[in-house]
Amino acid sequence: MELKWKIKPFEALTTHELYDLLKVRSEIFVVEQNCVYLDLDGKDKQALHLIGEYDDKIVAYARLFDAGISFDNASIGRVVVHADYREKKWGHDLMREAIGGIKTHFDKDKITIGAQLYLKKFYESHGFVQSSEMYLEDDIPHIEMIRE
Repeated sequence: MELKWKIKPFEALTTHELYDLLKVRSEIFVVEQNCVYLDLDGKDKQALHLIGEYDDKIVAYARLFDAGISFDNASIGRVVVHADYREKKWGHDLMREAIGGIKTHFDKDKITIGAQLYLKKFYESHGFVQSSEMYLEDDIPHIEMIRE
C-alpha cells in the first residue's frame, strides 16, 4: 500500500486537485486544530505542490519553496497527512519526498521550516534542528528548524 506522488507548480494543478488540497488543508489546519486563520496567504502561486494520493484521494500534501520566499533558505510548509491515514505513518514518506523535491527542483540542501512545537521530534527524525525560541503563530506554539 503505497502513495502515488506528484509535484506540480500552481499553474499545472487541475481545479479538482486545487479544491482537494485546499479542502485537506482546511480540514486539518482550520477545523481539526480549531484555528481561524487565512490559509490562502498568497504563496501558493510561488510553491511547488507535493501531493500524495491513495485510492485517487489526496491524503498527504506539502508546499515546497525555493530560497527567499518563506525563509532565506528553501522551505517546506503546510505539511499535512489526512487524519484518516495517520496510522500509516505516511508523514515520514511525505517528508522524505519533500526533502528530495527541494534537492531535485531547487538544488538546495539547506531547508528551514516553521514547525508546530509538538512535532519537534518528528522533524528531528528527518534531520531538522531547532533554530529559534518558541513563538506563537495563530495561537499555536511554533519553532523554526533547519536541516543542513
